[in-house]
Amino acid sequence: METAIQLWTLRELREPLSDVLDRIAAAGYDGVEFAGIGDPDASRRALDETGLGIAGVHIQLEELQSDPRTVRNQVRTLDAPSVVLPHLDDDHFASESAIQSTATLLTKLDEDFDQPLLYHNHDHEFVPLGEGTAFDALVDQTTIGFEFDAGWAHAAGQDPVALIRRLDGRVPVVHLKDMTEDGEPTALGDGVVPLQAVVDAAREAGTEWLVFEHDNPVEPVDAIQAGIDGMRPLLE
Repeated sequence: METAIQLWTLRELREPLSDVLDRIAAAGYDGVEFAGIGDPDASRRALDETGLGIAGVHIQLEELQSDPRTVRNQVRTLDAPSVVLPHLDDDHFASESAIQSTATLLTKLDEDFDQPLLYHNHDHEFVPLGEGTAFDALVDQTTIGFEFDAGWAHAAGQDPVALIRRLDGRVPVVHLKDMTEDGEPTALGDGVVPLQAVVDAAREAGTEWLVFEHDNPVEPVDAIQAGIDGMRPLLE
């Protein structure tokens, strides 16, 4: 598996993208994951200059639906391997009929783009539904891939290891995120998520990118090095 950092972690850094990517490359990551497209030409040049790969790009639903042709061209320019839908509101998971509509929506979006569509979970997808959860139903009713966020799944009271195993072959990207017992993001190794077991399960499930993300780091610059330092021993 290759290592990356989700740039949402560094959103408070007031530096040019090229400088941010220099920091990430110097820390030893293999790549990055974009939170929004921005200027795809400039981003592509910056990636080429640093030698970093790209794990994917997060694009909001409104943008995916309003101008798919432009998004397709921008994603091609970035040469991103996947388009990631980072969030859907609670009402998309509120009932069996809502799940059916959500599954139809995601399947249609997947057909609209050259690269695979991945859905990134938070914790609200794991509301009880039928004999399982809304997330279970979504997995059953789609064939799309997932960018599985282990931290948010754990915060929802789920077993991230079992879920990654269930997504075998459908989970090319895993967000490695640690959480406190209260369900708040924290530094890798400081929380309660079984990180080693998550990484081992991801490897067995065919995951290609392990992406570090911290939603609210105290010092974003320090988080860059802390993230890769936390990931390296898990991959040995």
